Amino acid sequence: MKEALFFERLQGNSVRCNLCSHHCVILPDKRGKCGVRENRNGTLFSLVYGKVCAYNIDPIEKKPLFHFYPGSKSLSFSTKGCNFSCLHCQNYSIAQISKDETFDNGIEYRPENIVNDALMSNSKSISYTYSEPTVFFEFAYDTAVIAKQKGIKNVFVSNGYNTSLATHKIAPYLDANNIDLKGDDDFYKNVCGAKLQPVLDTIRLMKEKGVWVEVTTLIIPNMNDDDEFLYWVADFIKSIDVNMPWHITRFHPTHKLLNQPPTPLKTLIKARQIGIDAGLHYVYTGNVPGFEGEHTYCPGCKKVVIERMGFSIGNVNMRSGRCNYCGYEIAGVGMP
Repeated sequence: MKEALFFERLQGNSVRCNLCSHHCVILPDKRGKCGVRENRNGTLFSLVYGKVCAYNIDPIEKKPLFHFYPGSKSLSFSTKGCNFSCLHCQNYSIAQISKDETFDNGIEYRPENIVNDALMSNSKSISYTYSEPTVFFEFAYDTAVIAKQKGIKNVFVSNGYNTSLATHKIAPYLDANNIDLKGDDDFYKNVCGAKLQPVLDTIRLMKEKGVWVEVTTLIIPNMNDDDEFLYWVADFIKSIDVNMPWHITRFHPTHKLLNQPPTPLKTLIKARQIGIDAGLHYVYTGNVPGFEGEHTYCPGCKKVVIERMGFSIGNVNMRSGRCNYCGYEIAGVGMP
């Protein structure tokens, strides 16, 4: 166990966790909504520090991050637990755990082990992903600090529900963050067990703190695919930065939404066009390998500067971050 960050002691040995925007008040011997932070005698502990349940080397495009060292490898890992209860969670087996989970089956890793593996595998970055990195924040933070010292980049793939306290703490060591913007406030309440506003606040603050941010919206038919919502997301991203990439991804039935149909391709095409019409420079479609919406187009001349097929990079028509055709500077970090 590891004593948790961002908690305050209350009367009667209760504590309030201020890591995420649920601000759980946790009674003695109880856990917060995430299921991985427990109050023991008035002190909050992380139960998953060093207990890795998923560990892989992924292409950075899988996060998805398309403007952060394209074509590079990212050592990716997670522990169990999540502060959301999404009905469509694709990683529910590790994210949505039982209340009496003991975490005995996690593989023990130290932060330095993970950084060394990243170095040995020639991974450009470490991604804190699969479940929600916020809930294993202490482990992620300690790893990120060492990684930064060794020249390894740090990436969060997150629901964005962390508090500003957590953002200010991790931002000096965090290089990129793909944040889900899932739906309107009703969607967050009914599908995720959360609220919209903290996510919007995190997207803005991460950008202000100098973290490279890309946004992902998974489109679920009849739940968050109406034009009003899509226009609103495009305008929100534009209000922050027209260069912030927006990934619009296809839903496939999973977990508790098995009766929902997959997202029609025409819906993804419509959503992408809404983003382009709003003035966003980089709008992508995901979970549809081979579709033109995977490519990066130059905002200047509209020609393809990075071809993609799924998570693979094809022809690259740019040099030193600029379009080969017209010289336009393509936004991003570590661009070819």
